[in-house]
Amino acid sequence: MKSQGIVRNIDELGRIVIPKEYRTQLGIANSDPVEMIMEGERVILTKYRSVCHFCGETDSLIDYRNKKICQKCASEISKSII
Repeated sequence: MKSQGIVRNIDELGRIVIPKEYRTQLGIANSDPVEMIMEGERVILTKYRSVCHFCGETDSLIDYRNKKICQKCASEISKSII
């Protein structure tokens, strides 16, 4: 099966432009972090989402000692300290 995607050239600094249509569909704005994952010979780009350092939850994150943690883990930490 032949790919029908958009073809872009990589510039001399190794950069590639993500088409505006893709950025709009994914909700990616200028300066947003993007995560790159290699799977075999493919590079997958996704909008980066912070996750809890302990459990991987993505909602209700707070900063704790320069780590993102969720409210549930924060509660468990506070209980274990007492």
